[in-house]
Amino acid sequence: MNNRIDQRFAALAETGRRALIPFVTAGYPEAEWTVPILHALVRAGADIIELGVPFSDPMADGPVIQVASERAIVNGVSLQVVLDMVRQFRREDPVTPIVLMGYLNPVERYGNEAFAGDAAAAGVDGLLLVDCPPEEMGELRARLDQHGVFPICLVAPTTTEARMETISQQARGYLYYVSFKGITGADRLDASALAAPLARLREHTALPLAVGFGIKGPESAAAVAGVAEGVVIGSALIEALGATESPDAACERVTGFLAPIRAAMDNEAR
Repeated sequence: MNNRIDQRFAALAETGRRALIPFVTAGYPEAEWTVPILHALVRAGADIIELGVPFSDPMADGPVIQVASERAIVNGVSLQVVLDMVRQFRREDPVTPIVLMGYLNPVERYGNEAFAGDAAAAGVDGLLLVDCPPEEMGELRARLDQHGVFPICLVAPTTTEARMETISQQARGYLYYVSFKGITGADRLDASALAAPLARLREHTALPLAVGFGIKGPESAAAVAGVAEGVVIGSALIEALGATESPDAACERVTGFLAPIRAAMDNEAR
């Protein structure tokens, strides 16, 4: 089944560009702002969007995304509401890949078969569950395959060679490499240290590699774009959204934040 993620990376490879993959939490700062923000991300140069599903115990996330998730829950954003947001986004944008990122519990409560079918129908292209290793996806993986939704998998600095092989066999679309041990939003990124672990990972997979955690702005994004096919930026973007007071202001803030990152990445590719 033809997936927008594969299409996007193939198009980027033809031009030598790297994927800019912003992360935003659905429902933050306000639920009704999410779809306009998604469109603003695309206008500012996003290639793929990771849309966070709010969860009450986001154990892998730092304080910035934890606060965003809590606010979104107060705003009434459930997994069903997130799918409705994607469906609304698709009315105007049928091509930009959307990856839902979150935790297993909301999907289990929704039901594996129902979720996979509804996600595909809404226009979701991938699912990244932080707390669900590929060996434990079981029935959910089968349902995702049935509906053409890609399982996006994480690889960490501590991942062994054997685990890299297992993960690579299960993953689709791209692999998300966590740049360092810890939580989202920390500030310890050393892009020069990424080349060796990414080279080891490429021995196990032909999938594009996207790097996240610790990317704060144009300089760090450009540095990562020099060694990886994708750059994921989340906490810094969420912080930029936090002080906005209207959807228009939020969209302007998104554009002002992301456009220089896009330009820096494209300069790196030249």
